[in-house]
Amino acid sequence: MSENAPKENLDKVIEELEKKCEEIPDSVMAHHHLGLVYRKAGRLDDAMRELKKAVELDPLSYESLINIGAMYFEQGNIDAAREANEKALQVNPRAAHAHANMGLIYQQAGDGEKAIDAYGKATKYDPKMASAWVNLASACIMVGNFELALKAAREAVKLEPDFGVAQNNLAVALYFNKQYDDARVHLDLAKNLGYQIELRFEQALTEALAR
Repeated sequence: MSENAPKENLDKVIEELEKKCEEIPDSVMAHHHLGLVYRKAGRLDDAMRELKKAVELDPLSYESLINIGAMYFEQGNIDAAREANEKALQVNPRAAHAHANMGLIYQQAGDGEKAIDAYGKATKYDPKMASAWVNLASACIMVGNFELALKAAREAVKLEPDFGVAQNNLAVALYFNKQYDDARVHLDLAKNLGYQIELRFEQALTEALAR
């Protein structure tokens, strides 16, 4: 198989979905899926257009709103990201990804408590969302809730043991819970997985182990 096969496959999917949108212009799912594939292909303007078209056709298309919000967040348009995710939650208050996205918005703004609440809802509605557990651990560390940080970090690692940032966050949580030997183990796992650890943290852990 050639190196270009994945792109060729993606182009084929785009072509098929574009055709479907032309044939059934009122198909919400067709525009939604085309938006997702455009996003995967890096065609962000096209992706935003199609996702917005899906919402225009069906204002209750909360999954499209969630993806719009995520794209705005990545672009640094935080107000638009918040608005899109809030609209998604109005449609579906149990939308785990919308709650997780709100957690990122609150955490970036420095509001750890609201971030914890948002991530908590995300993990409640989707207990298998490893990224939400990872970010919950991070927000808990930020506010000094080390017991909850440890619980969240353990859940993340249990779900995705090869997730470098999850191993790192577990190491940090263990450190603040004074479980230094275990922290070293998980920090080494994070490094072996290619995660770029914080050198100051590694030094603090080394000093703690030497005491």
